[in-house]
Amino acid sequence: MIRKFTRALAIVTAASGFAAAASAGDWKPESADPIKLTINEWTGQTITTHIAGKILKNMGYNVEYVVAGYFPQMTALQDGSVTAALEIWTTNIGDAYDKAIATKNVVDVGGLGIKPVETWFYPAYMEETCPGLPDWKALKNCSAVFATPDTAPDGRFLDYPADWGTTNKDRIKALDLPFVAIPAGSEGAIVAEIKSAFAKKTPLLVMWYKPHWVYGKYDLRQVELPPYQDGCFDKPEIGLNPNATYDCDFVRGDVRKVAWVGMAEKWPAAVKLISSLHITNDEQIEMITKIDEGGASLDAVTTDWLAANEKTWKGWVADAEK
Repeated sequence: MIRKFTRALAIVTAASGFAAAASAGDWKPESADPIKLTINEWTGQTITTHIAGKILKNMGYNVEYVVAGYFPQMTALQDGSVTAALEIWTTNIGDAYDKAIATKNVVDVGGLGIKPVETWFYPAYMEETCPGLPDWKALKNCSAVFATPDTAPDGRFLDYPADWGTTNKDRIKALDLPFVAIPAGSEGAIVAEIKSAFAKKTPLLVMWYKPHWVYGKYDLRQVELPPYQDGCFDKPEIGLNPNATYDCDFVRGDVRKVAWVGMAEKWPAAVKLISSLHITNDEQIEMITKIDEGGASLDAVTTDWLAANEKTWKGWVADAEK
């Protein structure tokens, strides 16, 4: 399942000069060759990557930002065509991550700090018209509230776009819920529906994810689906329904940072810096909101983060340069 993207950013490959002075003392970058950081299609990832890039430039490294597909970058990392990818969601990378690590040409350099959530959400005001929420069982008794002419008498469930991949038809069936999963046309279409629903206080049950800027503006709440259990996606006997799979919530994964194996030898301090890089959900949501909803520039937002967290990232630099 491919990652849902908040907004495609038109970013071209860009390189910094190597003229920046080393950040402290007599320490010098190990190589003048460019460290190539991948830029993927969603705002949060570009924020993460530009924060890392700016810190590396401050250390004196030559940094390039290279636009790369989410899945293809895992292959490019294996031969050093790109150097590092800083926001790999284990919930949606499929087996591409495992296969890349198995080659021993790609290494995991630590968690980013973001805790991804992918599941069903509803506007907070729906708790008045569908008593019992956030418990998923409440949806059995109020599906008519969510019905549309296309789905009546069943409720409408706004699903991910078809090309993202989805298991919600199976999940709805396994949980015996009177809903019809309707794929959205795009991420923008889902965001538009969220905005419209809150503006008009209309019913909405939607498959969505966080972190995302909408949580900085709208009170979207998670449905409490049956807890995920290992095996419930492929073994009918595991979970609530002994005759069906996907009778549980989505896996709560992690967000990892990965690098070409040669990076540790060529730029050891840079690997240490990237390993230390840490961003929280709240920090990223705030920055995404400023860019995607507030119209701020990527450069301004990441520069502000660096200014507000100078003590933290300079500590990362000091540790990396030891």
